[in-house]
Amino acid sequence: MNIIYEDRVIEGERLALTDKEGNYYLGPNLTLRRCTVVTRVSARWLHILPTHFIDCTIEVKQELKNFPWVRASLKGCRFKGRMTSCDFGPWRDYTEGWEHGAVEDCDFTEARLSNCRFHGCDMRTLRLPPWPCFTILDPIGRLRELNSVEWPEQFGSIIIENFYKHPPSTVALTYHAPTVAKRYETTEEELKAVIEKFDCIVY
Repeated sequence: MNIIYEDRVIEGERLALTDKEGNYYLGPNLTLRRCTVVTRVSARWLHILPTHFIDCTIEVKQELKNFPWVRASLKGCRFKGRMTSCDFGPWRDYTEGWEHGAVEDCDFTEARLSNCRFHGCDMRTLRLPPWPCFTILDPIGRLRELNSVEWPEQFGSIIIENFYKHPPSTVALTYHAPTVAKRYETTEEELKAVIEKFDCIVY
């Protein structure tokens, strides 16, 4: 069942994208202003076409994995919930409509971001999730500096050394320390000991 919101402005409403049989489409030509958007579906059933989210609260009730927010213009929004391998902001040529993507003045402090990327945006306008999340700013530009220290072995060799493979539009990467520690056979304490050495890492 396709549930489509398009070609209109919606203000001050609650949108519940929670029907397990629903295939949700937001956009194109949709503006949500001061709305609460609640999602409880997988990325497979959520499609965000060019849409403006202005001063909205976005509550992710079921972990959202591998989801591109790259066609969404997000301004003054607050995110809550768990997101893994999601992309925010304009990722050039990723998909039709990428040029509508933006993320500005948003608050992620109540979100858990794991292996998420930010593209083509001013990170200074964003409030990022605190530890145990950590965000590496300008990971491609700072690659040599980041490689100048010894990271916990697998995280360094598999993640840090391969930052150059990310799209050129990547301006920041956010990780979740407990997830990293479990996957790459290290500890949160070992990670934090290295993270604390860099002013380009926010935690």
